[in-house]
Amino acid sequence: MKKLDNILRFLYGSLFFLTPLIFAPMTSELFEFNKMIFIYVVTILISFVWLLKMILSKKILFKKTPLDIFLVLFLLFQILSTVFSLDRHSSFYGYYGRFNGGLLSIVSYIILYYGLVSNPINVISLLKTSIYSSIFVIIWGLPGKLGHDLTCLLVSKGKKFDNSCWDNATLQFRPEDRVFSTLGQPNWLGAYLAINFFIGLYFLVKNRKNIKYTVLNTLYLLSNFIFVVFTRSRSALAAVGLGLIFLVIYYFYKKVKNKGKFLLVVVSIFTVLIGVLLYNQRSFFDLRLSKINSANVTESLDIRKIVWKGALDLGLRYPLFGTGLETFAYSYYFIRPVEHNLTSEWDFVYNKAHNEFFNYLATAGFLGLGSYLLLIGAFIYFVIFLIKNQSDKNILLYFFMLIAYLTILITNFFGFSTTMINVFFYLIPAFVFSLQELNKNKEETIQLKKLSNYQYLSIFINSIIVAYLLFSVFIYWLADTYYALGVNYSKPQISDYQKSAFYFEKAIKIRREHVYEDKMSSSLSYLAAIAAYQKQTDVAKQIVALSDYYNKKTLSESPKNIFYWKTRAKNQYLFYQVTLDNTNLNEGIKALSTGQKLAPTDPKIPYSLAVYYSLFYDQAKDPNVKEKAKQMSLSEIDKALQLKKDFQDGLTLKKELLKKYTLL
Repeated sequence: MKKLDNILRFLYGSLFFLTPLIFAPMTSELFEFNKMIFIYVVTILISFVWLLKMILSKKILFKKTPLDIFLVLFLLFQILSTVFSLDRHSSFYGYYGRFNGGLLSIVSYIILYYGLVSNPINVISLLKTSIYSSIFVIIWGLPGKLGHDLTCLLVSKGKKFDNSCWDNATLQFRPEDRVFSTLGQPNWLGAYLAINFFIGLYFLVKNRKNIKYTVLNTLYLLSNFIFVVFTRSRSALAAVGLGLIFLVIYYFYKKVKNKGKFLLVVVSIFTVLIGVLLYNQRSFFDLRLSKINSANVTESLDIRKIVWKGALDLGLRYPLFGTGLETFAYSYYFIRPVEHNLTSEWDFVYNKAHNEFFNYLATAGFLGLGSYLLLIGAFIYFVIFLIKNQSDKNILLYFFMLIAYLTILITNFFGFSTTMINVFFYLIPAFVFSLQELNKNKEETIQLKKLSNYQYLSIFINSIIVAYLLFSVFIYWLADTYYALGVNYSKPQISDYQKSAFYFEKAIKIRREHVYEDKMSSSLSYLAAIAAYQKQTDVAKQIVALSDYYNKKTLSESPKNIFYWKTRAKNQYLFYQVTLDNTNLNEGIKALSTGQKLAPTDPKIPYSLAVYYSLFYDQAKDPNVKEKAKQMSLSEIDKALQLKKDFQDGLTLKKELLKKYTLL
């Protein structure tokens, strides 16, 4: 049994050490997808070993915790949100591109929670492992700050040792300005480091009498804090600052002598540093602000306020279970505030509400949000109760775990949870309950006798299930690599639609995913147009039929997905180039009209309608039909400009239409 316990400790250690470091250049999303896949693998293996222990010991090894009722309630409402979702596939697996947050990931985190509290896992060892991993994260991110990103070196296979592989269209991917290392985004790195800052601070206070550890822990905290500053993440800096304030309050409340004085000195140093930064916040954020102004970029907090307003409206429209877990990318368009069109990110896809609480409100309703808040409140209440009312050698650690947990709530308020942040969100409570005297997992010496046939059968079934699950996760990852290749070949600078369709087909063959089918449909529509241009009429028509099949399939699976209706409209435009049949124009207009009902404030939809009606004007022979098409095209382009007055494509199109209709 000890060997199995050691395997469990190794798996949990791997979770905290490897997850922050994992990324892969061959997948569609370098960071979060690969971290999520690894979490699934670890969860499956932990479940296997845990069940194996139960089979061998003939015992139910499951510990109850004070959060049980709240976790069950929370999970129940997440399940109901998935059942009543406008896109159950996305709600189960997560939005494709973010992955974390779907029902499958939530179930995984809860399994990890109970696996930790129900088995003899060394919490202190896991906390140290997290610190060690964060050191590697910091080291990996340092060259990028100096203009030589290690990820770029790896992605380019040694050809580029600079920051040129990152998209400079936004301020999020400039390591020289805002580091993100292996976490994928500056705010995500900041949130991760904020948690580890207080874990490190705990070890500094605990080992204050050991000069060697004091020096090393101090160096770590300074490095950690410097990198929080390098992320230029205001939410992360606020989390560290507020956490230090809570520590000062704790010091004065408890009036701790030895540890308290040392703690107060440390807290004071970092409080002064943060105070200086805040006092000179203009110069601290000067680089970022100057780049925002020069690029005419809307300040992120202003955009967040608009998105939050939309999320609130969405929650009020779907009050019980929301629109479904991880459906915000689609449902936000239902109520998207018009003022969003006047921001620099008006054409960005917002797959999260950039506030975890508003995100739960919009996608899981008031019941989902309420259960989430109850879960949080219950844990905070329980830890405070422990600190106030029990004499426990781990009280100081409980308090630092509470502060680390609070940093998650702060950074999530201005952003959203990612894979590693959710690992901490669910497992910090598990740390506290594992450390309690009554809930400690004591290793038992179990004399294993000859296994019964029932045990052999159980082990066999358990092994088959685990093998199947691991294979499914591998297929998930492999399909994404094919999908990534397809996306790459369909980029405008490459435009090899034959190869892109080939890889999309490979992805579809091994995994059902409507995102793949949508991309397949789009690539085939371009291939059809190319075939028609090359006078391969029969081939073009066959490709049109296949493209339309995939498009209709995606719409049957996700009928309220605005992106798929836009794909249909674009496809019909390309089909028209092949067939010159007005039926395709009618189908395109129908698709856009449906899209307009789903996304009434999207200026691109009336813009596209104006283009379609302009084509009708060109083809019409009947003067009445021609006049109606003209009026409709002018009406739609006016709608587009009403929604976004600075819409440059719209202004250009209106000028062309007026000239075309000899009205200019």
